[in-house]
Amino acid sequence: APVEYDQGSFPSALNVPIMNDDEREAIGLCYKQQGQDRAVALGHELVSGDVKAQRVAAWVNFAQQHPQGALFCFRGGMRSKITQQWIYEQSGIMYPRVKGGYKAMRRFLLDELETSVVQTDFTILSGRTGVGKTRLLQRLTCYVDLEGIYRHNGSAFGKRPLPQPSQIDVENELSITLLKHRQQQHACLLLEDESANIGSRRIPNSLLEKMGQAPVVVLESLLEDRIELIYQQYVVDSREQYQTVFGAESGTKRWAENLLNALARIQRRLGGDRYLEVKAIMDEALADPSLPAVEQHKAWINFLLGEYYDAMYDYQLEKKADRVIFRGDERAVSDYLQQRF
Repeated sequence: APVEYDQGSFPSALNVPIMNDDEREAIGLCYKQQGQDRAVALGHELVSGDVKAQRVAAWVNFAQQHPQGALFCFRGGMRSKITQQWIYEQSGIMYPRVKGGYKAMRRFLLDELETSVVQTDFTILSGRTGVGKTRLLQRLTCYVDLEGIYRHNGSAFGKRPLPQPSQIDVENELSITLLKHRQQQHACLLLEDESANIGSRRIPNSLLEKMGQAPVVVLESLLEDRIELIYQQYVVDSREQYQTVFGAESGTKRWAENLLNALARIQRRLGGDRYLEVKAIMDEALADPSLPAVEQHKAWINFLLGEYYDAMYDYQLEKKADRVIFRGDERAVSDYLQQRF
C-alpha cells in the first residue's frame, strides 16, 4: 500500500498496489475484529468491478513492458499471490513473485551491505570545500557517489529542491550499488570524504567505520577556483534546479530561503558577530534573487571559506594525516586515481 511504499522500497520499484491506504486500513480492522475469512471477503468487495479492472490492467501493462520484472508485496503473502493470479487470468502471463516479499529483499540487502563493506577496500577523496571532489569522482569507474544516492550535497548548504529519500531507501540503493561493483569485481572503490550524516540521513555504521580507517587522497585547488565552483553549484545551478521544480518565481524564492536557512543552521558555530556580518553580505546578494549579483554572492562564499569552512577542514584533515597517501592539484590527483581506479 502507498503508506508502506513511502516508508521505503527499492530504486526501480513502481508502486501499483492492490489496495490503497483506506482499503488496507478497513481490511486490517476487519481482520482484527472478525477474522481472516471476513477480511478476505471484504477485500474482494472493495477491490472489484471497475476498481479491480483498472488495477489489473496496470499490472498487465507493466508485465508486458517489463517481462524480466517481478512483483512483491510487503511479506510476499496473500496480496502478491492474488495479484499474480489476477494477472494470469487476465493475460495468461505467469508473472514471477518474490518469495518473502519486501521484507525478505530488505533483509537480503542489509546482509549484503555488510558483506560488501567487509569484502571491499575503500579510498577516501578529501579536500577543502569547493575543490571539485564530486566532479573528479564522476570521471572514474570504481567509485560510489554517496551524495548522489543520498540526494544531498553534503554541507549545510547542500539541500536539494526535492526531499531526501528515506533512510531505508538510501540504504537499499547503497547496498545495490555495492553489489553491482562486486559483480564487476571492483575490489577497491573511491568514496568522497563525508561526515556521519549526509543531510538528515546517516551513513551505515559499518561503512562509516571502514571509511575512518581508509587511505586518503587530498585534492587541492586555488581559492579563486573554489569560489567560482561553489558559486556555480550553489547559486547558478541550484537556483535553476529550484526553478525547474517549483517554477521561476516560486523556485527563486525557495532557493533564496534555502540559502538563508542554511546560513542560520551554522549560526552557533560561526558566532554572533561573524554570522551578522556574513548575513548582511548574503542579504545584499539576495536583495533581488532574480538578479545574478555575482560579486555579492562570491563575497559571502569567500567569507565562509575563510572564516569557517577552511579552518574546520584543516582540523579534520589533521586527524587523518597519517592516512594521507597522495595530495595534489586536480591534474595530479586525476592522474594518480586513473592509475588506481
